[in-house]
Amino acid sequence: MMKASYITLKKTGELQKRVKQAWELLTSCTLCPHRCGADRRKNEVGFCKTGIHPMIASYGPHSGEEPPLVGQYGSGTIFFSRCNLRCTYCQNYTISQQSCGKPIGCMELANIMLRLQEMKCHNINLVSPTHVVPQILAAIEIASGNGLDIPIVYNTGTYDNCETLGLLDGVIDIYMPDAKYARDDVAFALSGIPNYTRVMKSALREMHRQVGDLVCDDGVAIRGMIIRHLVLPGNLASSELVMDFIAGEISRDTYINIMSQYHPMWKVLEEVVDPQYQEMRRPITSDEYQYATGCANAAGLQRGFDGRGC
Repeated sequence: MMKASYITLKKTGELQKRVKQAWELLTSCTLCPHRCGADRRKNEVGFCKTGIHPMIASYGPHSGEEPPLVGQYGSGTIFFSRCNLRCTYCQNYTISQQSCGKPIGCMELANIMLRLQEMKCHNINLVSPTHVVPQILAAIEIASGNGLDIPIVYNTGTYDNCETLGLLDGVIDIYMPDAKYARDDVAFALSGIPNYTRVMKSALREMHRQVGDLVCDDGVAIRGMIIRHLVLPGNLASSELVMDFIAGEISRDTYINIMSQYHPMWKVLEEVVDPQYQEMRRPITSDEYQYATGCANAAGLQRGFDGRGC
């Protein structure tokens, strides 16, 4: 099996340079497209409500991820608290919006990564990593010097700056971004983020440039990209436009997980809901899911959601 990408950067000293470059972004934070300008090195908090220390809600082997990540022993998942999105229907809202978890240092984060490797996890799966990229890079630099050599998964809602993603080139082995919406008005109403479609498309292009299509060894992912798309009620995600973009501008060989598990949670259950988003208060129908998979088929995408994986 090929070694994880970051091993080479560690040996050449480039990984240490990336850590320094990323850390400088925290002085007036421009890590993500919000560019809130908080001095997080002085523990100020901006949009993501995170200062100098990352917060961890939980970690451990996870068997509920995509099959190429899970393998026999599970994906070594680390759930970071807080997020740079404000999804009104988030199923993990206690983690992403309510700071469930505890702050830790980079050394402890590195030790968690090593612990997951000792548990035979096939990868280190970083969930909601966008707002803590410098701390993650620092932890990988420490952990790789102590034997970490399994693939790193960047599991993101895809409100990511290409400049920040550039610091991860050669570090991240597997990107797992969401392709949430194809309309900016919906993205702003449901997730509180402006210009999502432009940001998401640019980020997907950059991620694919770095790692390409998914590559597996004996059914387990070792490099490449997996895209997730959550089907929403009333086709609010504009699935046909998302699939056309992926097929036309990323790759028809993209591994895409079209997810059917939407159910009303958190703020969409409140009494005051914009009338045009009332459908978010119900689960999706089987016809709505079949429409999304049909759009993928029509666009020439077949890998992932129909069972044809690695």
